[in-house]
Amino acid sequence: MTRPRPLPLALTCGEPAGVAPEITARAWAHFRHGGNAFFLIGDADYFAARAEAAGLSLPVRRIAKAAEAETVFPAALPVLHRPLPLTPEAGHWRSETAPAVMAAIEQAVALSLAGEAAGLVTNPIQKEALYTAGFPFQGHTDFLAHLARQRGFAGDEVMLLVAQDLRAVPVTVHIALREVMAQLTSQRIVAQGRVVARALQEKFGIAAPRLAVTGLNPHAGENGAMGDEETRVIAPAIATLRSEGFAVTGPLPADTAFHAEARAAYDAILCMYHDQALIPVKTLDFHGGVNVTLGLPFIRTSPDHGTALTLAGTGRANPSSLIAALKLAFDMAAR
Repeated sequence: MTRPRPLPLALTCGEPAGVAPEITARAWAHFRHGGNAFFLIGDADYFAARAEAAGLSLPVRRIAKAAEAETVFPAALPVLHRPLPLTPEAGHWRSETAPAVMAAIEQAVALSLAGEAAGLVTNPIQKEALYTAGFPFQGHTDFLAHLARQRGFAGDEVMLLVAQDLRAVPVTVHIALREVMAQLTSQRIVAQGRVVARALQEKFGIAAPRLAVTGLNPHAGENGAMGDEETRVIAPAIATLRSEGFAVTGPLPADTAFHAEARAAYDAILCMYHDQALIPVKTLDFHGGVNVTLGLPFIRTSPDHGTALTLAGTGRANPSSLIAALKLAFDMAAR
C-alpha cells in the first residue's frame, strides 16, 4: 500500500523588516533535500532581495497553489506571492505592512482548514506594528483562535513551549504579574490540562501522558504560609483532572520542577504564569525553542523568539528555532 505524500506546510512572512527573510533562507537550505516541503506566504521579491543582501542564497519561485510546493521545493522556495505595499528597510518596521502580515496568517489558516496545507508555521510578528494598524489581539495565539472561531470551531487555545525534553504551558500568558491571581482559576487550569493531555496523545504520540502542575507561590505556598492559591485554586483543579482519568502531579515548587531528573517524571508541565514557563524553556534551549498552539483545528508552530530587528540584514540570525518549529510541525502532521 502506497502512503500518501505529505502535504506541505504554510510558512507565513511574519514581520518583513525582521530576521524572517534570513532564517527562512537558511531553513529552506536545511530542508530542501529532506523529503518535506513548505511554502512561503509573502513577498517573493522582497524575501529574495533581503536574503541576497545578507549574503544568503534563496532562489524563489512563485506558485499558484499549495499543491505545487512539493515539486518546486528542492530547487527553489515556493512562494504564494503577496506583494508588500512598500519596501521596508531591514531592522525598521513600518505599520503599512501590517495588513499584508495579517493577511498571510489568514491565508495560511484557510489553506490548513481546507486540507491544502499540513499546518502553518508562523514567522515572528512585530506586535507594535500590528497594534499601530489596529490589530486588537495580544498576539498570534488569540488571533489564530479568533480565526478558528470565525470558521465555526469553538475550543480552548493553549500555548505550549517546547525545548528539548521540556514541554511547558503558561496557564496565564501576556498579562502583568499583579493580574495573575485574578485570572488564575481552577476552571482555567482544568480546561488547559484537558487540551494538553489530548494533544500529547494525538499530536505527540504519547499514549498515557503525565502532567505536572506548578504552584504559584514560593515553595508551592508551603502549606499556606506563603499564600493559599495552591490549596484554594490549584489543588482542586488537579483533583478534577485526576477524577477524569488524567495522570497529574502537583502542585510542585517551581524552583525544583525543571531540572533533568524532575523533567523525566512528566511529559508536560502547566505553569501558572508566563515567566515561570518561559525562563526554563529559554534557559534550556534559547535558540531551539518552539511555540506550539494547541486546541486549534490545525497545526501551528512558531520560533520561540521575536523579530530580532537589531540582527536583521546582518546575516547573523540563528535559524535553529525556525528549523525546530518546522520539524515539529512536520512530525505532528505525520501523526
